[in-house]
Amino acid sequence: MSTITLLSSLTSSLSSLSFSSQISHKPNGLSFARPNSLSLSTRTLPRPLTVLATVASPQEVETADLKKYVKSRLPGGFAAQTIIGTGRRKCAIARVVLQEGTGKLIINYRDAKEYLQGNPLWLQYVKVPLVALGYESNYDVFVKAHGGGLSGQAQAISLGIARALLKVSEDHRVPLRREGLLTRDSRVVERKKVGLKKARKAPQFSKR
Repeated sequence: MSTITLLSSLTSSLSSLSFSSQISHKPNGLSFARPNSLSLSTRTLPRPLTVLATVASPQEVETADLKKYVKSRLPGGFAAQTIIGTGRRKCAIARVVLQEGTGKLIINYRDAKEYLQGNPLWLQYVKVPLVALGYESNYDVFVKAHGGGLSGQAQAISLGIARALLKVSEDHRVPLRREGLLTRDSRVVERKKVGLKKARKAPQFSKR
């Protein structure tokens, strides 16, 4: 009887082994769920925060400082001042304010040399009325100019300074008139004509 029981146990074990081998050969027999530890590498990490800082240029800082300086010197703005003169040249208009000072010249909240691009002729236009009376270091000049180009604005500023000096004293009229600084230059560009290239330039004539 013992041999029969041994044989039966062996056959049962063999049958179980063959059954398990058949299961293992099936490709889709078993499915395993992925552990959560594997999905950590695929998670999207938060993007780093980028902070944009705008740094003002030295020229902008200097302009802002000059603007504050002009507003502190001219309470109420240009129109509220007493010693003021308006000059015009071509399409340029300049409003000039004189105050007792050390000879500073500020145009549109910028230094005159920087605003006029360091051009010596334009700087000379601006300073001629003060130099003619010997006041180049006695007054500070504040200007608000617009229209035209820098050359026209410089000549408009010159006329504005001369007219403002008349409000300082009427005795300045004779020396300023002698230098021709009180005359408004009325020359402007001539308009274009119909059929011409410019005011007087005609198209080229070809006989043949």
